[in-house]
Amino acid sequence: MKYTYTLLIFAMFSCTPYKDVQQATSFNDIKYSYEVKKVEVDEDIEIAYIEEGSGNQTILFIHGLGSYLPAWKNNIRVLKDNYHCIAIDLPGYGKSSKLPYDYNMTFFADVIKKFIQKKGLSNVILAGHSMGGQISMITAIQNPDLINKIILVDPAGFERFNEGQKQWFRDVMTMNLVKYTSIDAIESNMAYNFYELPDDARFMIEDRIAMRTTKGFENYCYAIVKSVNGMINQPVIDKLNLITQPTLVFFGENDNLIPNRFLNPGKTINIAKSGSDKIKNSKLIMVPKSGHFMMFEQSEVFNTEVKKFLD
Repeated sequence: MKYTYTLLIFAMFSCTPYKDVQQATSFNDIKYSYEVKKVEVDEDIEIAYIEEGSGNQTILFIHGLGSYLPAWKNNIRVLKDNYHCIAIDLPGYGKSSKLPYDYNMTFFADVIKKFIQKKGLSNVILAGHSMGGQISMITAIQNPDLINKIILVDPAGFERFNEGQKQWFRDVMTMNLVKYTSIDAIESNMAYNFYELPDDARFMIEDRIAMRTTKGFENYCYAIVKSVNGMINQPVIDKLNLITQPTLVFFGENDNLIPNRFLNPGKTINIAKSGSDKIKNSKLIMVPKSGHFMMFEQSEVFNTEVKKFLD
């Protein structure tokens, strides 16, 4: 879960290696590593996705809050040799449509369901990162016949928040906070997602900076704010026992975002274990020297363990 917009306040001006990043006019200008396809899953919802590899199992990758499908590129690059791999941009994000949707968790789960049905997918494994993990769990609970297995990476949804804490999120997470995030803060927020920011992850910073001049940027900011509200308004913590699918759970031992350091200070392993223990058929893997973007930072570990899990 990307709490970093609320964690740090930085100066508006400073020397930065990203000051010369070329601005984009459209989200479609942002370069992806693979060919982007689009499909209309509802009359006003168009989903952008990439599709690589083949096999009798389909891994459907779902990104986290404020993120986009390229966050999975280090995984698809390897796993496409054995599996049918699809990564999507959720509505409001990346190259997908950005209308004022509800952006709650059941909305996203319904979109995932419609995408699976529209594509005629079978033997589907959901792989969800952060907010995408919470979406994956809700999708699997609501559609047990559609989802075969689940892979969770530093998932949101294992942490419990009381009503006062939920209101804190609503008060702090605003359109202006997201819209006017400085370049310094964008860089620092992204670095906070890693144990040590890899050089090959810096494209995420550049893309986030480039997005600020796109036509749909305000709608993207709106999607982030409403998605945060959606996560806290539709928690999954008390429904984890309803997950029947075999589930593989990854957490970076050095996740700086889960648990929330302001509201629930403590060790990541405690949250990780308490959540995974509630899922009947689950395996938890704690990954050392890894932060919130575990699947990117320690992609070799992720890819190897996923192959074991699926084979």
